[in-house]
Amino acid sequence: MLPENFLLSELRKPVISGLTRPEAWRRKQLKQIEVLIEKHQDEVLDALATDLGKPPTEALFELIALRGELKLAQRQLSRWMQPRHVQVPLAHQPGQAEVILDPLGCVLIIGPWNYPFSLTLQPLISALAAGNTAVLKPSEHAPATSRLIAHVIPQHFSSEVIQVIEGDGAIAAALIKQPFDHIFFTGSGAIGQKVMAAAAEHLTPVTLELGGKSPAIVIDGADLSVTARRLVWGKGLNAGQTCIAPDHLLIQEQLKQPLLQAMKGAITELYGGDPLRSPHLAKIINDRHFQRLQHLLDQAKQRGKVLSGGQIDPDQRRIAPTLIDVDKRDDPLMEEELFGPLLPVISVQSLHEALAEVRQQPKPLALYLFGGTHADQQQLLNTTSSGGVCFNDVVMHVGIPELPFGGVGASGMGRYHGLAGFETFSHQKSVLRRPFWLDLKLRYPPYKANLALLKKVLG
Repeated sequence: MLPENFLLSELRKPVISGLTRPEAWRRKQLKQIEVLIEKHQDEVLDALATDLGKPPTEALFELIALRGELKLAQRQLSRWMQPRHVQVPLAHQPGQAEVILDPLGCVLIIGPWNYPFSLTLQPLISALAAGNTAVLKPSEHAPATSRLIAHVIPQHFSSEVIQVIEGDGAIAAALIKQPFDHIFFTGSGAIGQKVMAAAAEHLTPVTLELGGKSPAIVIDGADLSVTARRLVWGKGLNAGQTCIAPDHLLIQEQLKQPLLQAMKGAITELYGGDPLRSPHLAKIINDRHFQRLQHLLDQAKQRGKVLSGGQIDPDQRRIAPTLIDVDKRDDPLMEEELFGPLLPVISVQSLHEALAEVRQQPKPLALYLFGGTHADQQQLLNTTSSGGVCFNDVVMHVGIPELPFGGVGASGMGRYHGLAGFETFSHQKSVLRRPFWLDLKLRYPPYKANLALLKKVLG
C-alpha cells in the first residue's frame, strides 16, 4: 500500500499558500529539472539500456525531448503566465475581464515503461511550469529507470514539491483512488479505463495518453527508397515499442512489391544482415510481451505470411524487424496495437479505400501518409480523425514541443507539450472587476424596463 508518511494535503500546502504562484518559484523548479538531466545523463542511459536494451542514441532521444520541452517552457513561461484580457460587452461596463491561469494543486503522473524516463518527466515539466506539486509513479516494468527516478528526484526537490512512489499495479490502484487535482496517465487503453473510473469517484480530471493501431498509407507519388527507410526506422525504434510507431501499412497495390523490396534493403542497411546481433536494435521489455509477440509471429509463420525477417532470440528478448502479409481484416495481427517490430502489410486499391479502412477502426493516435498530392493530404485531414498526422514521415511530429500532443477517442484524451501542457495543468479562472460608481436600477426588480427597448439595446 501507500507509504505511511504520504499525505496529499502536505503536497497541496505550497499551492494553497501561494508559494508556487510566483514566476521565480516556477523557474527554480525548471532549473532543477535542467540540473537533474545534466548531472544524471549517463545514469539515465545506463538504466534505459538495462530495462529496454536501448542503444545510446535512442536513449539520448529521451533526454533531447526533455531538453526541448524545458527550453520552450523557460523561454515562454512569462508569456504563458500573463492574464488574458477579455473584452467586456456594453451591458457589463464599466468593468475589466480577464482569465487567470491557476495551478490545479497536486497532480499525479503515472509514467509508462516504453519511454520510462522522458514520458514521466516531460509532463512534470508542464506541471511545475503551471505551479503545481506532483507525485510521480514510474512504471514497475522498467525497474532500473524507476529506481533511478526515485533516487534522483529527492536530490533536487523537496518532498513538499515532488514525491516518487514506486510499486506495482496495486500501488497505482491505491494512488488513483486518492483525490488528486489531476491525473496524467500514459499507457494502455485497458489501464486508462481503470484510471478514469477511479478518478470519477472524486471528479478528478484526467489526461489519458494511450495509443492504438496507427496506420501508415503509401500511395503513388511516394519516394519508395526514402519511404522504406523512414518506415523501417519508425517501426524499429525502441523495437516497435512506441505509441506512435506505424502499426500497419496500407499500400497501394502496384507499389507493394517495389516498396517491400526497398524495405528489406532498408532493414539490412539499418540493422545489418543479422538484426538480432545489431547494437542498434532494442529488446522487448519483458517475457510476457515477448511471448505475446512470439505467438503472433508463430501464427504468421504457420500461415506462410512472413515476407521478411521473423528471427527471434528468446534469451535476449529480441525480435528482428518483420514484414507480414495480411489479407484478412480479422487477422490476429489486426486485433490490437502490436507494440513490437512486427509490421502487417495490407494491399489497397486507392487512397479512398485506405481512408475507408482507417475510418472503420478506432481513432488512432497517429496517422501517416506517404505520397499523393496536396489534395490527397487535405482529403485525409478532412475525412479522418486521429491524434496527429504526419505526411511523408513517421514519429517526427512528436519532437516539436510547440505542437500539442494527445489522442482522440480510444487513443486518449487531453493534450500536452508546450503551451498545451501548461494549460492542461492549469485552471482557467474567469475574473470580472467592476466599480461601485455606476449601478443602474434597470437590472433590479421590480422590473420596469421597456422590453422592446431592452431587446433593441441588448441585441
